Order: sequence, then C-alpha cells, then structure tokens
Amino acid sequence: MTTNVTLEPNDTRRLAALCGPFDQNLKHLEKRIGVQLRSRGNLFQIRGPEQRVKIAGAVLSQLYRETNARDAIEPDLVHLFLQESGVDELLIAQEKERAGKAVEPGVVIRTTRKTIKPRGGSQTSYVEAIHTHDISFGIGPAGTGKTYLAVACAVEALDSQRIDRILLVRPAVEAGEKLGFLPGDIAQKIDPYLRPLYDALYEMMGVERVNKSIERNIIEVAPLAYMRGRTLNNAFIILDESQNTTVTQMMMFLTRIGFGSTAVITGDITQIDLPQGQNSGLINVRNVLRGMEGISFTHFRSKDVVRHRLVQKIVDAYAEYSEPNARADSDRDAG
Repeated sequence: MTTNVTLEPNDTRRLAALCGPFDQNLKHLEKRIGVQLRSRGNLFQIRGPEQRVKIAGAVLSQLYRETNARDAIEPDLVHLFLQESGVDELLIAQEKERAGKAVEPGVVIRTTRKTIKPRGGSQTSYVEAIHTHDISFGIGPAGTGKTYLAVACAVEALDSQRIDRILLVRPAVEAGEKLGFLPGDIAQKIDPYLRPLYDALYEMMGVERVNKSIERNIIEVAPLAYMRGRTLNNAFIILDESQNTTVTQMMMFLTRIGFGSTAVITGDITQIDLPQGQNSGLINVRNVLRGMEGISFTHFRSKDVVRHRLVQKIVDAYAEYSEPNARADSDRDAG
C-alpha cells in the first residue's frame, strides 16, 4: 500500500526539525515500523503494509505537531512516540498470525499536578491491571516505568480519596547490617534506597505536600522487615526492588494486605542481590500465584524501556552476554 501525507502548514523550519539531521528521524521510523518514507517539501509518501502505513502516518503527524513548540525532534522523542503507537504490539501479533491489539486510547492516570499517559501496550496493560486488581506485579528491566507508574496510580488513588495513605516498602538487602551504622531514624536510614519513589512523588504532589504527608503519616516509608505483624487497610502499598525479597518475606508481605487496599510489587529478576543460595521471592511467587483471581502479572521487555535509547540496547546486550557465559560456567562446574 502507498499513501501520501501532507503536513500543514508548510514550514521549512518545522519540516527540518521533523526529519532531523540527515533525515535520521525518518530513517528511525522506517526501520522501526517497517515502511519506506519519501519526502518532498511537506508531502510525504509512505509505502508498506496497510496497518504499518497508517501507524507511520499517525506518528509523522504527531511529531510534526510537536515541532510547533520545539526547535528539534530528538531521537528519544521519536522512540517514545513509537511506543505509544502500538507498532510493537502489531509486529508481535503478526508474528503470531493473529490480529494485533492497539493501545487503547483514554487510559491515563490523573493526579493534581499532572496527567500521565502510559506509553506502549505493556505500560497500558500494567496500569489497567493496577486499576482492576488488588495485587499487581510489574516485572522487567530498569527504565520500563514500573515504579513511576505505580507511584502515579497511588497518588491518583490518594487524590480521589479511594485510599487513606500510601506505603513505600523496600527490602534492605544490599545494605543489611550497614543500615544500623547510618545516622537518623529508620525513615532516614532507608531514604536513600527509596529515592526513585520520592522523586516521582515530588513530581506529582510537590515537595511541600509530600513532606507534610510524611509528617502526618499519610505517606509512610518502611523497610520490608518492619511490615511483619501489621494489617494494612485502605492503603496503597508499593513494594519496590522485590527481586531482593526471600520467599518467606514475599509471603509475609502479601499477607499484610487488608480491606480496601491495593498492592503493587515491582522488580527486575536480572538484578538479584540476595546472598548466594537464597531464592528470590519474586521468582517464586510467579509460579505460586500465577492464574489466581485478583492478582495480575505484567512482564516488561527491553522494548518497553522509556529512558535513553541506549538503555534498551544495554539491557539486550547484557541478556545476550549472560546466557552463553552462564552455560560456560555450568560446563566448568560440571568438569
């Protein structure tokens, strides 16, 4: 299929920003979507399979609108728009010879200070799962938005008064006994390890409101060990870095959840810091609770990374490197 897209107004500066230096943005679109792009002025010709052509046209139009407020369109922005487009889901669906499901419009998280829209199918499914399940797991590599979206959903629930408080929980595995040598109370000791959650809270609620909420115990910060014996009602609980929980700790945490509460557990099973010989509670829980009603699992992949474009390549490179090396180590041990 071949179609023509005319971008208005015909503005030389904006068209140059859209195409990028040496047409690098157009080349990125061609490679990622799987189409051919040709341009003459503000007229763009797109050639390829019908669904891909439609996606390419939509992304071009979206990016051109962005040039109204930007002097340049960076490759990172092209990457993010492509994730929103649903092209990855389309390609996966075609590989499986079934109809693709595009990213559903209208799935957003609304907080007082900003509105957050999930990028791509995995993030959309993750947010939908948090909205509809009491317990949700987000598992995948760094940079896929697992923690950020969990915090956004928590703030949204607090702003709409669906919950009374937010709890931020983290296993203090890599610190261990070193926590005892840090100055301050327990919140101050674990604060450095929860900095990504704080940064998201500050962005969505403002520093002053966050600090006041912590003083009033509306937002509570606690190491996982301090959850034992508690029952958490009407709360939104986020367990971050859950790959560093033991099997017993994960079971303990999940059984703390009371009436009216929502729990989101995030983690990356490729970055486990537990002592050798201890099994990760996150890996174990996938097998124990898979398919249980009221519990969802969302698995992110490298394609879902929304940080710098190199992060996705780094994740893939480490995955490719670790597999043959793991086999080599196994062979040496056997010998």
